[in-house]
Amino acid sequence: MHKIFCLLTSFLVFTSLFAQTSNPLLATDVEAQQKWVDSLYNNMTLEEKVGQLFMVQAFSNQGLAHENIISQLITKHHIGGIIFSKGDPVNQARINNIFQEASKVPLLIGMDAEWGLSMRLDSTYAFPWNMTLGAIEDNELIEQVGKQLGEHCKRLGVHFNFAPVVDINTNPINPIIGNRSFGEDRDNVTEKSLALMKGMQKAGVLANAKHFPGHGDTDSDSHKTLPSINFDAKRIDSVEFYPYRKLIQEGLSSVMVAHLSVPALEPRVGYPSSLSYPIVTETLRHKLQFEGLIYTDALNMKGAANFGNNGDVDLAAFMAGNDVLLIPEDVSLGISKIVEAYREGLITEGRLAYSVKKILQAKYKVGLNNYKPIETTHLVEDLNRIQDETLSEVLFENAITVIKNKEELLPIRKLENKKIAYVKMGDDDGSTFFKELQKYAKVHEVSDDNLDGLINKLSGYNTVIVGFHRSNDNPWKDHKFSDKELVWLYEIARNNNVILDIFVKPYALLNLSTVENFESIVVSYQNSEVAQQKSAQLIFGAIPAKGTLPVSVGNGFHVGDGINYASLSRLNYGLPERVGMSSEKLKKLDSVAQYAIDKKMTPGIQLLVARKGKVVYNKNFGTHTYDKKSEPVAFDDIYDVASLTKILATLPLLMELEDKGEINLDSKLSDLLPEYANSNKKNITLKKMLSHYARLKPWIPFYYATLDSTKHPDPKYYRKEPSKKFSVKVANNLYMRKDYQDSIQKIIMDTDLLNRERYRYSDLPYYILKKYIETYYDQTLDVLVQDHFYESLGANYTTYNPYVKFSGKKIVPTEVDDYYRYQEVHGYVHDMGAAMQDGVGGHAGVFSNANDVAKIMQLFLQKGFYGGKRYFKPETVDEYNTCYFCDEDNRRGIGFDKPQLGDVGPTCGCVSMASFGHSGFTGTYAWADPDEEIVYVFLANRTYPKADSNLLLKANIRTDIQRLIYEAIID
Repeated sequence: MHKIFCLLTSFLVFTSLFAQTSNPLLATDVEAQQKWVDSLYNNMTLEEKVGQLFMVQAFSNQGLAHENIISQLITKHHIGGIIFSKGDPVNQARINNIFQEASKVPLLIGMDAEWGLSMRLDSTYAFPWNMTLGAIEDNELIEQVGKQLGEHCKRLGVHFNFAPVVDINTNPINPIIGNRSFGEDRDNVTEKSLALMKGMQKAGVLANAKHFPGHGDTDSDSHKTLPSINFDAKRIDSVEFYPYRKLIQEGLSSVMVAHLSVPALEPRVGYPSSLSYPIVTETLRHKLQFEGLIYTDALNMKGAANFGNNGDVDLAAFMAGNDVLLIPEDVSLGISKIVEAYREGLITEGRLAYSVKKILQAKYKVGLNNYKPIETTHLVEDLNRIQDETLSEVLFENAITVIKNKEELLPIRKLENKKIAYVKMGDDDGSTFFKELQKYAKVHEVSDDNLDGLINKLSGYNTVIVGFHRSNDNPWKDHKFSDKELVWLYEIARNNNVILDIFVKPYALLNLSTVENFESIVVSYQNSEVAQQKSAQLIFGAIPAKGTLPVSVGNGFHVGDGINYASLSRLNYGLPERVGMSSEKLKKLDSVAQYAIDKKMTPGIQLLVARKGKVVYNKNFGTHTYDKKSEPVAFDDIYDVASLTKILATLPLLMELEDKGEINLDSKLSDLLPEYANSNKKNITLKKMLSHYARLKPWIPFYYATLDSTKHPDPKYYRKEPSKKFSVKVANNLYMRKDYQDSIQKIIMDTDLLNRERYRYSDLPYYILKKYIETYYDQTLDVLVQDHFYESLGANYTTYNPYVKFSGKKIVPTEVDDYYRYQEVHGYVHDMGAAMQDGVGGHAGVFSNANDVAKIMQLFLQKGFYGGKRYFKPETVDEYNTCYFCDEDNRRGIGFDKPQLGDVGPTCGCVSMASFGHSGFTGTYAWADPDEEIVYVFLANRTYPKADSNLLLKANIRTDIQRLIYEAIID
């Protein structure tokens, strides 16, 4: 040892660190920096100088006794820095301020925040693991991660982030790196590391590349033992050193040296790289020409601590060429050993000045020459910003990787032909994934305690999505399938078309002996909520597939593999800021909706906003009824949408018929229905009918004529039990005579017209057109709209007569009827005329939820294209979304309502004239604006318990919310 120490006296001494142009620690004002550094250094005692070399570990969750220990190390031993570990941000900020106040020289603060401060602190943000980032092709996104991560560090007073990990993970069973690496490809790891470094350092936080000379191909953990790297020097130089060279060239601030045995670089058997002069000085300092700070890895780790006694390890680490001694076991003893070596001449003044002045340079560069305490007001909010969540969405959208896609099963198309099951595997939650899948199609979760039972249950499905979910708590969590899961997985794949989606690191796929029977495989990398959401969106083609594998995973899947595909133009879901809207401003919608609930304008509300094809707001308010035991409104509850039926059912079928050349806007009623040839309505055109400009009466109360003298259903027309004659179910236990439906049509045909052409809103065109459509297809309207639109759109919550398909608990009641049906109207259409048509009206009768209504409105907004399918021509949508009688003070389009022509009308007055939509009697409202690409859906049951007072309309609730939506646009 003495010979080694003597050898180190020849350590290269730089008389002026500031003359080194490659020094990454130089500030822009070099002269001021040099003056500050020299002033501090020249006024330090030897012990104070040596104290600067030590960075000790501190916790913000271990109480006052621990804080006092650290404070004593600061005041007594003049330590140079602190690396904060576990705790919470507010407490860390508090004790950081205390420690800085106590220190004669400002402290350099470091943290392990590889994927964010959450690596060590609660209540802070976690960005995706490096392995996830390694799947992303766009390195500008990685730089943005570095920048935002750096901003978090800076806000908390952290000057050094011990990141990026530049280890090239060529060993799949590496127990300590794994997810912390960007992957196995040298160039990809280098590019990602460089991008992350640049982002952090642009934010004013110094980066640290680790773990030199390379920890990526180890099979043991240096926290517990001394791992070995047994490659020859040529391999290490070409692979492990490659990222260090590139980062050093680009201004890397610091490097952390690992505790590894590397025989090719250090001839002494079992000698830790962190204590090796040939590795730290001759290789890193001289060969790689690195002039930044060199940190040891934690000296309390067994890979170093087992080398010698306390203090001896610290001395050896410094003699090897390290500048900062990280987490020593005994600061006092370490300082004593180094001071003793200095006084004995084993350490020169030049060697000590070299390291201490670099540490002081770093302190100046991060602004410690003008230190300010950390402000704790809004600290947690500042460390969990909306832009961080927004970035994570983008990251997962770019990372999730499709590696197998037999017969292009993905993205899932032709939903009308799909029966989809979801099978959960793994020991963590997959509910977010399942719920997101259900936004696109009818998906059932299937499970069973035994394999035979599961296979039997899955026999009724033609597509099975298997989600493998394991803990996302940290990157070291177990990622493997159990033996039982593998057996079950193979058997499911043997019997079904399977999409396997793994929410763990890709190495889980190494457990699969074969993937022959899997149609598609998706790697989603993590089991976070955003990963689950985005993976479901990718499966259904709402977002494109972009990711590539960062590592090889067997079965012919190699690093760099990834199948890309484009979006199918389905709605996706995400944060408002992604599409130029403000989350904060959209919160105002909550207040207005809740006000409507509190003032009993409606028992419940579903409220949805989408922009540019992304649902950015989807919330529920209130309950089904005013009963104290009533169910809270949920996403999958369905509402009677009333007159929205006109544009959600009848209008699409008419547009489709126009595309087929069967009708046009000049088609006359006598052409559509020959029985009208001799009526007073024979020359009414489709254009005038659907523009409410055809002199038709606004409303005919057909049910009045079927009531007896007591205003109750007349037994002549109604029965409590169904029969061949009384088969039209108008409500629970109430059946109307079937032949009365013909009477309704005859009443409409024979009724007088209004005396002149003017705008008069009327339901009658939709009674007439329902008959035409059903006659044309020889099929009922409810079946037609399901077959032609709803099933393929994935509008699974949209239907006529919901009581047939849905539990009453999911159907929101509309009224306590005391004038016709004399019962709570629940599961049956509220509109009396539609009820008299067996619940299937052209003007009313559809039930839906906000999400499904948004899909249909988005179909219109996208000019007839949705989910990879063209439903009708763009020019047809434009034709119907045109006001033909504006000059006659009639704002209406063809079927669609349009913005008011004056001051009063159906909108906030802030929408574009290209916008369109409709409202419904039950309180519903749907509006789309092509100019701003906005879809707005408001569903309510304001008619409950009584329909006579429309407080929603009087208070302008729907249009006030619409105004707030437009005010939330920030681009």
